[in-house]
Amino acid sequence: ELAGQNILVEQWGGKIQSAEISAKFGQGVEGLLEEILLAADILELKANPNRRARATVVETRLEKGRGMVATIVVTTGTLNIGDHFVAGQQFGKVRSLMDEFDHAITSVSPGCPAQVVGFSGAPQSGDAFVVLDSEKEVKDIAMRRQLLQREQTFRQIKMLSLDQISQQIKEGAVKELSLIVKGDADGSVEAICDTLQRIAAKGVKVRIAHKGVGAITESDVLLASATGSIILGFHVHPNLKARDLAMQEKVDIRTYRIIYEMENDVRSALEGLLEPDTREDVIGLVEVRDIFRIPSIGTIAGCQVISGKVTRSNEVRLLREGRQVWRGRIGSLKRFKNDASEVKSGLECGIGLDGMNDVKVGDSIEVIEIVKVKRKLESSTA
Repeated sequence: ELAGQNILVEQWGGKIQSAEISAKFGQGVEGLLEEILLAADILELKANPNRRARATVVETRLEKGRGMVATIVVTTGTLNIGDHFVAGQQFGKVRSLMDEFDHAITSVSPGCPAQVVGFSGAPQSGDAFVVLDSEKEVKDIAMRRQLLQREQTFRQIKMLSLDQISQQIKEGAVKELSLIVKGDADGSVEAICDTLQRIAAKGVKVRIAHKGVGAITESDVLLASATGSIILGFHVHPNLKARDLAMQEKVDIRTYRIIYEMENDVRSALEGLLEPDTREDVIGLVEVRDIFRIPSIGTIAGCQVISGKVTRSNEVRLLREGRQVWRGRIGSLKRFKNDASEVKSGLECGIGLDGMNDVKVGDSIEVIEIVKVKRKLESSTA
């Protein structure tokens, strides 16, 4: 097959080196590294360290406490803390650098990998990472790229619910299911997209309208509305503004913790097998405004009910930067100094989470109600 593409390896009399490896079993890696070093010597590869850095994005992920982190490899120049950069449709300023051993460093030389913090959003694997002179310059380039991407992606079509899509699949009116996939790591997102795109039922295919790393945002909701897509989140959740916008635009958002549950639900939607089942509805959104630590009681969160209601009897999810950090029940619910069974939207209250004291200002609490409904694209018990 390689020879058919005019690629001749050394064993066949060509000049291209080859190495037999297995990532699954870890075989041949040492030999591959030796071949790479030999090729570098033969090619006499050189790079100028005294210029603005250029690099390639290898992977991105969302980390608790650090936000968006990208692993890059510098190809030329030297990358320093404080440099302004653009990578694909994202821009930023290098806030911190770490080497492959998670040690803090101040600069990265050509040929070296590093973990970079300071992105405005999640770049894609393979994006060119380029350092420029000013924040305005990198921001302008990123904004132009985002606008171009939206113009290429947006198409004005009627927004459909999953029930409508499933019914039209049965009737043969819909030939593809459009999805937006968001996750907490680039590798996970790629694996999910590859899995979903392999699904085909009755001639119907899955189309990935957009994929990315990070919490589900208003931009994702607007794109879903314009393209008739369903949003799937893996280990990530929508922020408050995105959830409100999704309700206005009637965009379906589903979150998961297990890939095969997502795959099964998409397969069922494609096959039109939406049987009655249970689902989780968010009936209340609460924002943590203050923290009180009381001896013998624990942590009490001073909260504002943003929408819906909070009830003592329902389960809750604690979210931080769009990611779930805890799930359980409310240990205590108070309105002023009085115990309460329910607090409605717009009111303040004190909430103690049963067995959870690591609550921070800015966290969000989702109040969950499990209901029996006609099955849609199922949300996992995230």
